[in-house]
Amino acid sequence: MSKPQLTKPPRLEPGDLVGIIAPGGHTSPKAIDKAVRNIESLGLRVKLGEHINAVHGNYGGTVAQRLEDLHGMFADPQVNAIWAIRGGSGCISLLPHIDYALIRANPKVLIGYSDITALHLAINKHAGLVTFHGPVASSTFSEYAVTQLQNVLMAPQERYTISMSQDNAHKAVAEPQYTVRTVHGGQCTGHLTGGNLCLVSALEGTPYAADIKGSILFLEEVNEAPYRVDRMLMQLQLSQGLKNTAGVMLGIFENCENQDDDISLTLNETVDQHLLPLEQTAVAGYSFGHIRHQFTIPMGVRATLDAERQTLTLLEPAVS
Repeated sequence: MSKPQLTKPPRLEPGDLVGIIAPGGHTSPKAIDKAVRNIESLGLRVKLGEHINAVHGNYGGTVAQRLEDLHGMFADPQVNAIWAIRGGSGCISLLPHIDYALIRANPKVLIGYSDITALHLAINKHAGLVTFHGPVASSTFSEYAVTQLQNVLMAPQERYTISMSQDNAHKAVAEPQYTVRTVHGGQCTGHLTGGNLCLVSALEGTPYAADIKGSILFLEEVNEAPYRVDRMLMQLQLSQGLKNTAGVMLGIFENCENQDDDISLTLNETVDQHLLPLEQTAVAGYSFGHIRHQFTIPMGVRATLDAERQTLTLLEPAVS
């Protein structure tokens, strides 16, 4: 089956209705309250998924319940956007059951990161919809994150250049993982794909794998030891090959240094084993990941990565 032509969802307008769902891990009343306040602070209204309070093990309900909320929000003509309240785990179980034709017929903004990567990759590939790797609804919003979100979803431009967060630059003094590094300089242009490394790696060899050929592949991770990061990057090397990307953009790998006395490569040494042999642009420490100050990345949209300027420029609006 050929990949469907890319479709951009309508831009968000003040007063639009946003559906909150928990397609991965389960949530809590406190997180729901915070998510509602976050969304209303943007001038938007909220509709909660019918099963938002469901708990099934560590998941936000059974597969059937989570699918019902996902499909219900896309099918509801009053809902303008769908925002995952958190990541967690479990989204991958939804993929073979999603009604991709329904989603393609009802294009809407879908936002989230972490485990939501599975939905982004599958929906982009099988429904052709631009979705958005950005804060989850229960995130602690920062001025930088809100500005980036609004500029991409509510005030689109023909070309939009994203600069890295100065707050993250300040954090780099004490927390080296926030340091922006250029492994290979220059510029590269391609479609944006990627997300959480664990999910991108897990989907390799399946019908939902990221299409990384000619892409700007963006990756981030949290709470994984260097040897596990190495294993996941090696999975990408063995399956599609990082050399086939236009460039590689790593975000913040939070809490991914070795935490005990075991002999280990550092995180930088680990990722550089995979980036140094490349010839194309490759950078690390960009402002996305399991962090507060993150920019929003539209999946499938063409962009230019500039290692010298430390910017990512979207070459087209991500919404219609």
